[in-house]
Amino acid sequence: MEILNTLISSFGSFGWTLVSFVVALSIIVAIHEYGHYIVGRWSGIHAEVFSIGFGKVLWSRTDKRGTVWQIAALPFGGYVKFLGDANAASFGGDTDVEGSLDDDKHAKNLSPAAQAHVNTLTSRNTMLGAPLWGRAATVAAGPIFNFILSFFVFSGLLLFQGQPITPLTVSSLPSFPDSIEQQLLPGDQVISVEGNALDYPDGFAAAIAGLPSQPSLAYEVVRYGETMTVQGPQPQPAFVQSITPRSAADDAGLKIGDVIVSMNGTAVYQFADMINEVNATGANPIELEVWRDGEMRIETLTPRLQAIPQPDGSMLDEPKLGIGNGGLFFDPATSSAGILESAGLAAKQVWFIIVQSLNGLKQMIIGNINTCNLSGPVGIAETAGSMASQGAVSFISLIAVLSTAVGLLNLFPIPVLDGGHLVFHAYEAVTGKMPSDSALRIFMAIGLAMIGTLMLFAIGNDLLFCP
Repeated sequence: MEILNTLISSFGSFGWTLVSFVVALSIIVAIHEYGHYIVGRWSGIHAEVFSIGFGKVLWSRTDKRGTVWQIAALPFGGYVKFLGDANAASFGGDTDVEGSLDDDKHAKNLSPAAQAHVNTLTSRNTMLGAPLWGRAATVAAGPIFNFILSFFVFSGLLLFQGQPITPLTVSSLPSFPDSIEQQLLPGDQVISVEGNALDYPDGFAAAIAGLPSQPSLAYEVVRYGETMTVQGPQPQPAFVQSITPRSAADDAGLKIGDVIVSMNGTAVYQFADMINEVNATGANPIELEVWRDGEMRIETLTPRLQAIPQPDGSMLDEPKLGIGNGGLFFDPATSSAGILESAGLAAKQVWFIIVQSLNGLKQMIIGNINTCNLSGPVGIAETAGSMASQGAVSFISLIAVLSTAVGLLNLFPIPVLDGGHLVFHAYEAVTGKMPSDSALRIFMAIGLAMIGTLMLFAIGNDLLFCP
């Protein structure tokens, strides 16, 4: 019976991971391909098929413009096939509208309105027959729409979550072990801790830097208009606020809200105490005493190397358990951020992801960090499942991060990817002619080999070298 329960639990976990991955990927792909589709349409290029997934078609409908919208059985990608394309990758083809439509099985069952629209198409409405600017804009639109998706998601989250109000006010409080005095109440306005003003978030790091490592500290608060001193936990205690997917903490089953009481028998009170203990232990196993919902449990975790940005802009691998603590232990009261403020912060977040992704790739190439920082589809799927289990906000945030990553990856100047198309368009703009069909076929083969090699390497990381 125990074996059966384990199998059911494992299958449920795998199913949750798979569903989370498919949902995240489908949203990102749909937005990416819609960018190609709508800008192509604005540029006068006719789309014959808009597909989410590959293989056997599960559902389809043809709109009044003659475009077939479909969902296919393998939900691991998608494509838009434009009029005249020889394939879904938009490499090769011709400008013969009649021939393209004759070969198109969908064009034989069009509604009168769709047929009337299709009858007006000319070679100008094919991908190869459209002006260079229209083709380049259509290709670039996919990655750009991925960045736009990330921007709107981050903006929406900032508007939804808001920003902490001033003075810093307690909204809600987590539970702590009885050994930690906790006298703060929702509604308290926090002025200082141990005499240090809690200027959150800008001055938070400076305020907690010199605090003594002990279970409880003295907080000066304003409660119902009266200033008083009460006891409370460390402002940044050994408290699990987030868990890095595929980390030691994730594999051990730690949960958000857990309190780390000791590490290797040494009591820890501040999150900084945990960092110091991990740095001292390195890659050796660490025994954690964990408090959860009134019960103590023992977990043994082995830190894993994680690429951490350094002050000089480089990255170095450092041992990490995968336990995150972003700031205050309590939820501060917030007010809605303004639209302009949210938009500015969202744009900075998208740009930060782009810069850090490129920097991480550079650091892997020069050997500062190991290649285990490169995840393949298995690793991304596990990350999606883990983030979905942490809540809707975490999962939506992951979609925004992945959307930026997908947009950036597609801009790499590799044949098959959108960046490769843009390189060919740049060549055409300079020379006045497109690369020959034989050159395109060679570049296509090189691009497929590069992507295939990278994919195999990443999958190897996920399954064999960096599980």
